[in-house]
Amino acid sequence: MTRRLGPTLATPVVVFVLASLLTFGLGALSPSNPAAAVLGETATAADIARMNHEFGLDRPFLARYADWLGASLTGDLGRSYFTTIPVSDSIFAALPVDLTLAGLAVLLAVLLGGAAGIGAALRQGGRFDRAVTFVASGLGTLPPFVVGIGLIVVFSVLLGALPAGGYVPIEAGFLPWLRFAILPALALSLDIAASIARQLRTSLVGQLGENYVTGAVVRGLGPRRVLFRHALRNAVGPALTVLGIGVPMVLGGAVVTEKIFNLPGVARLALQASEQHDVPLIQGTLLVTITVVLVCNTLVNLALLRLTPQGGRQ
Repeated sequence: MTRRLGPTLATPVVVFVLASLLTFGLGALSPSNPAAAVLGETATAADIARMNHEFGLDRPFLARYADWLGASLTGDLGRSYFTTIPVSDSIFAALPVDLTLAGLAVLLAVLLGGAAGIGAALRQGGRFDRAVTFVASGLGTLPPFVVGIGLIVVFSVLLGALPAGGYVPIEAGFLPWLRFAILPALALSLDIAASIARQLRTSLVGQLGENYVTGAVVRGLGPRRVLFRHALRNAVGPALTVLGIGVPMVLGGAVVTEKIFNLPGVARLALQASEQHDVPLIQGTLLVTITVVLVCNTLVNLALLRLTPQGGRQ
């Protein structure tokens, strides 16, 4: 495990550097001119040149990238070209929305997918197993925005039980926050829950047929201990891998989901920045999103090293 720990921790660092270079390069090489966009159509060539100098756009690419990356590591992501508000202030004001929503979505995916997968494996070939397989296959084909619209129609329009949109910070109270967060979190979680259920069911069925499980039963160990202390520990690897892959899916799906549910998150901030060609804000949101994804995937890989006998990385 110690030998695998080094690559597990080093890989995200390399990926971060390459992703940050790509993120900065996409903004720097964009055909749109931020100075011209800020100044408007009446700007002269001299005005645009002066603004480019103020923005530092006339400096060499690598020098600008090195300065940007170094400042980013200290939390300074620059300032918006249009509002002059620090990018980090805008992002960290919106980030709690995404983090709490993604956390709830992942929790729901683990609970729903884990319970369904374990139940289906224990009832292999039965009605519950067939029902889980059918529902999981169906949910796996539906994108989050379709699920979100369906949830709004059922729970907001027909039943009137939950709000169709908006957001209440968790600081205002857990239950008020949950009323607004549960539908978008469900919309983001069901696809991942379906994948977890399928992978866990298949893997657990295979582990329950292994000789070590039979030996544990013969030695008199209880069914619950055999399941949770032995079989599930060895079967959880594929489900954890699905969970690691699901984090980027949650963040990617948040772009449309935040639009549907009118949530003031980072995804909506990035969409507004792209519409305005606000390069520092676009680069900042991408860099923060990449960091969140890498941290989550690293935690999943560390969990795989801890829980599975062979360890492993995605």
